[in-house]
Amino acid sequence: MKTVSILGIGLMGMPMAKRLLDAGFELRVWNRTAEKCIPLVDKGAYPCADLCDAAQSDILITMLADGQVVKGVVERLVAAGELNPSKTLIDMSSTSLAQVKAISECVYNAGASFIDAPVSGGVKGAEEGTLAIMAGSQTADHFNAVEYVLSAMGRPVRVGDVGAGQVSKLANQAIVGGTIGIVSEAILLLERAGVNSDAFRDALRGGFADSSILQLHSKRMSERSFAPGGKVTTQLKDERNILEAAQSLGITLPITQSIYDRYEQLATDPDKGALDHSALFLELLAQNGLD
Repeated sequence: MKTVSILGIGLMGMPMAKRLLDAGFELRVWNRTAEKCIPLVDKGAYPCADLCDAAQSDILITMLADGQVVKGVVERLVAAGELNPSKTLIDMSSTSLAQVKAISECVYNAGASFIDAPVSGGVKGAEEGTLAIMAGSQTADHFNAVEYVLSAMGRPVRVGDVGAGQVSKLANQAIVGGTIGIVSEAILLLERAGVNSDAFRDALRGGFADSSILQLHSKRMSERSFAPGGKVTTQLKDERNILEAAQSLGITLPITQSIYDRYEQLATDPDKGALDHSALFLELLAQNGLD
């Protein structure tokens, strides 16, 4: 079994690391704030204060804030000579299409293999090992060589060449953002009409309009409970990346543009920017002059 490192122990990196440890992998962990790695020590992880120390594994997984941070980490590893033909770097962060191309070139120039494998499913999916993992790789063999590692965290599917994973994640996030937007409108409609939203969710369960977003996020909206799973600021970043990818492909996405504008407005308040992305409901309340 190959050794694995996770670079980035945040909301998603922590439960993903736990899944790998539960699967029996020898795991090294690194985070810019080293203290975040401490809870993993009792489970058998080897904490690394130094990035180069963390790179002493066969497979390096980055789960970082954005593409710019990933690129900076990769450049540091390349400069230190830590990426070579024996290594595979899997970026599971959410980045822009332009960034994944720049990161992959940097990795390839060092002789290492690269896979972009962003995920969907949020913290709950990471904790349960049910993440949807969309992987892009140069060849099917590159993906097959690490599929067993990815399978410890969810359901990996190779969707195409390098970059296809990130485009798939952007498409996924377009669906997520748009669905959160329409679910927020449905919940407000129900509330103003005096309809019980719990009964509504139960009535739609298994129907054509049912979804995980309806069941999970509409409950958060009804309860005004927005502890972060996927943050508003993260969704805003994803919406921006979707629009940039669309522009590069010469197409217009009007619904995504509208959702982006609403998240941008919501994130002008830093306190709201740190909330769960289902807090788009608060922006809808504000539009309607409601508290």
